[in-house]
Amino acid sequence: MAFTFQINNELQFNHDEELLKKAEESCPEIKKETKKALHLVKLIQDQTQLDGIGTSILEKDIDQLSDYHLKRDDSLILDFGNHYVGSFSVDLDQVGSPMDAPLYIRLKFAEMPCELNAESQDYVGWLSRSWIQEEFIHIDELPCTLKLPRRYSFRYVEIKVIDTSPKWQVVIKNPTLITETSADYSRLEPLSLEDKTLQKIYDVGLKTLADCMQDVFEDGPKRDRRLWLGDLRLQALANYSTFDQCELVKRCLYLFAGMTAENNKISANVFVKPKPLPDDTFLYEYSLFFISTLYDYNKAHPELAFVKELYPIAKKQMDVTLKMFTEEGKFIPDEDYPVFVDWSNAFNKDTAGHAETIYVLKQFISLSHLVEDEDAHIYTKALNQLSNYAKEHLFNKEKHLFVTGENEYNIASQVWMVLAHVMDDETNKKIMNNTIEQLFSIKNIATPYMYHHIVEALFEAHLDKEAIALMKKYWGKMIELGADTFWEAFDPDRVSYSPYGSPIVNSYCHAWSCTPVYLIKKYILNSK
Repeated sequence: MAFTFQINNELQFNHDEELLKKAEESCPEIKKETKKALHLVKLIQDQTQLDGIGTSILEKDIDQLSDYHLKRDDSLILDFGNHYVGSFSVDLDQVGSPMDAPLYIRLKFAEMPCELNAESQDYVGWLSRSWIQEEFIHIDELPCTLKLPRRYSFRYVEIKVIDTSPKWQVVIKNPTLITETSADYSRLEPLSLEDKTLQKIYDVGLKTLADCMQDVFEDGPKRDRRLWLGDLRLQALANYSTFDQCELVKRCLYLFAGMTAENNKISANVFVKPKPLPDDTFLYEYSLFFISTLYDYNKAHPELAFVKELYPIAKKQMDVTLKMFTEEGKFIPDEDYPVFVDWSNAFNKDTAGHAETIYVLKQFISLSHLVEDEDAHIYTKALNQLSNYAKEHLFNKEKHLFVTGENEYNIASQVWMVLAHVMDDETNKKIMNNTIEQLFSIKNIATPYMYHHIVEALFEAHLDKEAIALMKKYWGKMIELGADTFWEAFDPDRVSYSPYGSPIVNSYCHAWSCTPVYLIKKYILNSK
């Protein structure tokens, strides 16, 4: 995974203050709601749950919380009943003799029970341990209301007393969560599905999207908390199918458009606090997906003036991209501008990257005609070159599959060529049927991001039954394992998989996982 970040100290960025001002003007209202803890729970061994760790409600429940008098090493786990993003506060008091020593406590926030079972001191992964949602606090005087200044992403809170003194104990009262999201549920049309599994997948996907909707479409509210272009493209599609808050999409596009690199590449992600700042990480198709997101926006909410405003940035990015192809249409990858496709580096990504370019180039040509660009014919010629090369040099007519690298046939190549509609519908169906027969079961893919594209390719190839079955098998399995929101990474063959070496830094609410809401609306409901 090391390729997902780069350090480019010499890189300079443009800053278009007019576009950045419009981004700020499009900043949404953060809606807040008070939630109370619903239960006191304990961790139990439960092999039906993720990592074999579940919870059980205590007999003495939350309304008797103040009856617990906590001494050194005692702890309680609060359950808020669902996943939320927001700030936490709690009233603390003491009983017994006068307070002759400070209170020293640890608060641990978790999206899943397995996080509470992991100890932070055991974490040795490559991601910063500062992402662990854990606070150690000294309190000199009680009673008090402890209001934590940070924002957390959690369902469970463990409060552990590290020490008091032998003479007195701690009393916990009124644990409170103030939720934060820009998702406006009043705009949402309720959806009722006959298929209860799909209904649950839809509901959890919707919750995932809502909790990632903050002042931008965050990739994950627990960790990174950034605006990534690849995530944005999928979140925006899910948003149009649900909350349909178009101003938030415009804000995100303005942020990327307002901070391009001097070489005209668009950063893979941007920070928004304390002020907008582009990251020095660049991913090949993430830059391209600026064009896709603009195209999808205009398709959902036609707005010619907005397209014209951002089209020059899109055009410069497309020109950068096409320089990576030979005159005959062959893709020449650049290791300093990696093709992402999915986290795994266990497969060759050249053909998938080639197909992604065709996919976006078709969208760009549509935009070029919309704005009456005199250069539109240049891009049409490039599309023909790239498509012809794919058909003549990458497609194996005997196998009915696309090759990549040194005679490698992988799922990603087939999926993206089908999504790009390089071949006709009949051939695409054969390609995906052959993919199912020859390349399934899915290996070396562990993200809902890539699973989304596999499912969508099956739908595009009119293999609806297979697409729905895979959606249920993948996202449905997360729900069976206790998911309130969908996860950043999940491998059904290795349910304990963590790309970081520990569940304590895994993101269990992640933007690129929310797309079943879009897939269900577009391919299941709209097709009836």
